[in-house]
Amino acid sequence: MTDHAVFATTRRVLVVVVFAVQLVLTLPSLVERGHGPAAWTAYALLTAVLGVVAGHVAAGGAALPVVVAAPLTALVLTSSVLAAVALPGGASFGPADWAFGLVGWYLLLVLVDRPKALVTALAAHVCLCAGWFAHAGNGDVGTAGVVILSGTSFQVSILVITRVLLRDARLAAEAAAERDAARTRAALARQREQDLRAGFEGQLGALLPLLADLADEVVGVDDEATRLRCSVAAVQLRRLFAENDDVPDPLLHELTACVDVAERRGVVVSLAVSGTATAVPTEVRRELVAPMARALAAASGRAKVSLLRTATEVRVAVVADAPETVPDNPDAPVSVAVETSVHSGLVRSEARWRTT
Repeated sequence: MTDHAVFATTRRVLVVVVFAVQLVLTLPSLVERGHGPAAWTAYALLTAVLGVVAGHVAAGGAALPVVVAAPLTALVLTSSVLAAVALPGGASFGPADWAFGLVGWYLLLVLVDRPKALVTALAAHVCLCAGWFAHAGNGDVGTAGVVILSGTSFQVSILVITRVLLRDARLAAEAAAERDAARTRAALARQREQDLRAGFEGQLGALLPLLADLADEVVGVDDEATRLRCSVAAVQLRRLFAENDDVPDPLLHELTACVDVAERRGVVVSLAVSGTATAVPTEVRRELVAPMARALAAASGRAKVSLLRTATEVRVAVVADAPETVPDNPDAPVSVAVETSVHSGLVRSEARWRTT
């Protein structure tokens, strides 16, 4: 339940309570005891306030705007003054004082969502009535104290209950939001795990035939083609591991991982980077790095890798000493344009992705 719902529900209940108190308890006392025009004017002002608040509640509103709450509070306090001065001498806080408790309910109705203003208005109401009681000078002080304490304490307790309900509603909303966030995090973690598993399975699917051939001695490590297949598999797996690292520049990180594998085989690699980091989707990064990874896997002496990033394009290029043949890419790129050529012992490969 939101703050809006708490205040809307509380104000609906208060409208019913105030209407019942005014109609069932207050009106008979006002009629039987023959109060004068000032008392009836106060009653009419309170009825008008009830009509305004009831209309606001019926329209679905919760908090009264300040421009509405302020004049309504002034009308309620004016009614308190009119009703108090219209009482016969010594009648304050007695059976004939129809307005004291009712005015407190009206202040609660208007200011239930503004606790500081409500406490201030209640204090002003009590002070006005107590001042007129002292001015009359012939009332029962004990009775007055009991009436004041019983009336205001009950109304203040309603305010406290409302604040407790509001706090509980906020705590419940925070708990629900945290629970939803935890479910979202768990779902994202499961999806990430599935993506990782699918990626590893795809790489292992290309590696398993090689391992099976080696285990069955169909091929041997002394064969140049087998060593090339092993080199390609090593670079691809290293790139896959790097793909899942949390780094500021994933594309450069994956390129560096492939370069590291080639350098461990004794290839001298230089890496040139130009431009600032650009957000590149994972699938596009795979297609950008794959041609360079295959060329490095086949490199036997030296290689130069270049990463160029502009506002409209990301380009990965490699020139490497390599045999006349370079491993083919089993998956044709979809988002990236690739150009590869082998000539005079050099392999040149370039992958380009347009950002716009």
